[in-house]
Amino acid sequence: MKWITRERPKIDRIACPWLIKRFIDKDAEIIFVPFDEVITKAAELGATPFDVPGVEFTHYREKCTFDYFMEKYAITDEALLRVAVIVRAADTDRYDISAEAAGLWAISAGLAHNYTNDHELLEKGMVIYDALYSWAKHYYKAKHQQGGPFEHLLVSVINKYINKKKGAKKIPSWVKELKELIQDQVDTNLSLKEVSKGLNINPSYLSREFSKYFDDLSFGEYLRKQRIEKAIGLLETSSHTLTEIAYLAGFSDQSHFTRIFKKHTGSNPSVYRKKVKKSKADTKG
Repeated sequence: MKWITRERPKIDRIACPWLIKRFIDKDAEIIFVPFDEVITKAAELGATPFDVPGVEFTHYREKCTFDYFMEKYAITDEALLRVAVIVRAADTDRYDISAEAAGLWAISAGLAHNYTNDHELLEKGMVIYDALYSWAKHYYKAKHQQGGPFEHLLVSVINKYINKKKGAKKIPSWVKELKELIQDQVDTNLSLKEVSKGLNINPSYLSREFSKYFDDLSFGEYLRKQRIEKAIGLLETSSHTLTEIAYLAGFSDQSHFTRIFKKHTGSNPSVYRKKVKKSKADTKG
């Protein structure tokens, strides 16, 4: 069976293919395409789309696509149920429901940064989820301080993808690295705590120093600004629906997107798009 989703996977779009190939259909073919081609390519290729708005296999209520696969195929494996909570927490930025989610997010961000080929990224991700499943099946009761196998794996992978630059500079080396990370991951659930871990920087120091190099804005303010700028670009140049733009720009839902957009620009996204269209029409006239 063929399954298709949007390109540049990070958490849900790696976890779901792993679940499919390990527990649902070992011969499944996973296809990655640009966001706006998923539905048309699905029809052309006879593939089932997932983790995009408006399809059966996607987020629902406060749960993620991985949860839907579990429910759809009535999977009750206790270890997988533990994995599902971790995936949901990492994918929806709800670290209060899973202590392991922060580590999964760090690895997912690092892998996506290191591997630009989506199928190569999936291949490496399969190893990570195999390890996570083994932890959930055999070691989930081990205390965090005991440093179980999965924790050691997290540390190992993180150390491989972090490029620690040394030497005093006018602008700290972490600034460039963080800017690139935010630009690459703006549509995901970045948090200051996990970013500081990835950069090997004390979160208090990062919080204090951040505004000096990022337009006098806090981490949250700067991230929202980047998301709004991405949304503006999509409103001006694409035909995506507002729900799709909210999704692509990293907002949890359209209402959240509309509220933040209006706060930053003074108008609703729909009104802004109409003004842009009118301005272009007047220019042509």
